[in-house]
Amino acid sequence: MEEGRTYGYVRVSTKEQNEDRQLLALLECGVQEENILIDKQSGKDFNRPKYQQLMREMKPGDTLFVKSIDRLGRDYEEIMNQWRVITKDMQVSIVVLDIPLLDTRQKERDLTGVFIADLVLQILSYVAQTEREFTHQRQAEGIAAARAKGVRLGRPPQERTKAFERLFEAWRKQEISGRFAAKQLGISHQTFQNWVREALGA
Repeated sequence: MEEGRTYGYVRVSTKEQNEDRQLLALLECGVQEENILIDKQSGKDFNRPKYQQLMREMKPGDTLFVKSIDRLGRDYEEIMNQWRVITKDMQVSIVVLDIPLLDTRQKERDLTGVFIADLVLQILSYVAQTEREFTHQRQAEGIAAARAKGVRLGRPPQERTKAFERLFEAWRKQEISGRFAAKQLGISHQTFQNWVREALGA
């Protein structure tokens, strides 16, 4: 297969984040700036405009460079699916700069290299999945422990202000509505109703 074009893909999660570090790493590897596509959005899925453009442009024999595997995406099951599509269906090589073992450029001459790359990717997927599960477990255990100690979770309740007493009296006399009082206090109508119940001892 003749040597194809070299592409680079850069992703940052928000428009405020800086992509320069990724961009510099790709340029230092010889990727032409005009062949580097940049998305500025979450990696929760692959419905990103520049990534989709990349998938349309790449042809068999091309090579795709990324700085790290999480720049492709956050969901490792989807990353593995995309990896198979790119390397096997599209016959495009992938090079992950931060993990030298994730380099499929030798796939025509070295099947062991492909096997190792696939194995590394599966290990990363397993580690990421178990870490997510451990994080959720730790959060659940932390919440249970805090509740057992009587710690109140969530937003602290808003305290009634002096202005409430005046507006509360006006509300009791039916001079104003609850919604008007809430607006004057800068709180929600629900919060005003909660304060009223507290004031009435309900």
